[in-house]
Amino acid sequence: MKQSLQLRIGQHLTMTPQLQQAIRLLQLSTLELQQEIQTVLDGNMMLEVPDEEARPNQEESEKNSTPSDEKTSEGSQDTLPDELAVDTSWDEIYDLTPTPGINQSTDSTPPDPGSINSAKQTLHDHLVWQMELTNFSDIDRVIATAIIDSIDDNGYLNSTPELIHQHLSQHVDDLDLDEIIAVLHKVQSFDPLGVGAVDLQDCLLIQLKQLPDDTPFLSLAIELVNECMPALGAQDSTKLKRQLGIDDDTLGDVISLIQQLNPRPGSGVEETNTEYVTPDVYVAKVKGTWQVSINGEIATNIRINPYYQTLIKHGDKSADTQTMKNHLQEARWFLKSLQSRNETLMLVSQEIVNRQHEFLEHGAIAMKPMVLRDIAETVEMHESTISRVTTNKYMHTPNGIFELKHFFSSHVSTDSGGECSATAIRAFIKELVNNENPKKPLSDNKIAIILGDKGINVARRTIAKYRESISIPPSSQRKRIL
Repeated sequence: MKQSLQLRIGQHLTMTPQLQQAIRLLQLSTLELQQEIQTVLDGNMMLEVPDEEARPNQEESEKNSTPSDEKTSEGSQDTLPDELAVDTSWDEIYDLTPTPGINQSTDSTPPDPGSINSAKQTLHDHLVWQMELTNFSDIDRVIATAIIDSIDDNGYLNSTPELIHQHLSQHVDDLDLDEIIAVLHKVQSFDPLGVGAVDLQDCLLIQLKQLPDDTPFLSLAIELVNECMPALGAQDSTKLKRQLGIDDDTLGDVISLIQQLNPRPGSGVEETNTEYVTPDVYVAKVKGTWQVSINGEIATNIRINPYYQTLIKHGDKSADTQTMKNHLQEARWFLKSLQSRNETLMLVSQEIVNRQHEFLEHGAIAMKPMVLRDIAETVEMHESTISRVTTNKYMHTPNGIFELKHFFSSHVSTDSGGECSATAIRAFIKELVNNENPKKPLSDNKIAIILGDKGINVARRTIAKYRESISIPPSSQRKRIL
């Protein structure tokens, strides 16, 4: 057996760099696309953003200027007087108007540059700051640090005093559990009230005990939280009235006092960064027809520099000219890929609007079932392309801003032989829950019966799944006494 060379002819698909670039731009989000455009502008000399600022008219400036041979009141420009007039002040010659762009307010304090993009204060930082102001001994400071480190973002203690004592006993000699509990009570007096609680019951009790003694119904509220938490969680008003020996009006006042407490005290301290969504396409009704338009802020108006392009035509065969040619070819590929992305996004978005125009008219209840294959067959593209287009892309509609993926959902058969989308069923469930009697909330089985009367056949377990997906608790937790 010996080695030999053979020649074979075959066909296979390969992804060219241009195709890879087009696919990558297609799946980028709005922010990622803007960053990609800026990166390409910085790295390619042939691309530029047209300068739209109005330039001063050269002819007008020449007209307003004084000719070189024109005589002035002081004589010709070639002959200067020995002494100049001094009956003018400095302010009449030089304009002391502040330069535009500089803070011109005299009574307002300029913003602190260090506060821009600075780190946000956390609950841990807030508690450590209070600990530093407290007169703790060295050992108590170590205990307080361990307790603060065990507090989560909601303000609850993730550990127990016993576990903290067991951990610190390995590093601190002669440490008693009573010292851990004493420091914990001190930390629980920090702001916000209720921080460092072991559970919800402990959190509510800490806040109630911090209220003034003359607060109406304070003793009953403490007794209710301390002894009747299971009945309060089950919203069993009969059991609560029997255990506390009070009537309906008094029970309402006690519960109103408890409702003023914060069950998650740490959530008010954490500073969160607001993330804004920039829509890729806008939908508006023009002359009775829903039309789609690309967001002009995203479609950056970039072009090939005409001056550099002219230099290539008159250039020689040097290395610099070849580099410019390579940049020109890459610029053309990028502009073509960017145009292809916008055209594909526009085509897919318009088809989605054509199929979901009832959603734009009537809301989520009128959402129709739709899958990626439906759009792919209509626009004659592959499902993977539709998936890339609809990922991290947002549409601005009269009903709000939605991701393009939001318009795709599974379907449920109806008695009439039609189909109902899962989004519409969620909207039905949300509407039924919003209009239910708080004292007798609808169960999943009851919701399934109501939808069945409308011709939508949905099982009880499916109702529970849809209800949980829109963060609606079960009927037992939605029950309200008042």
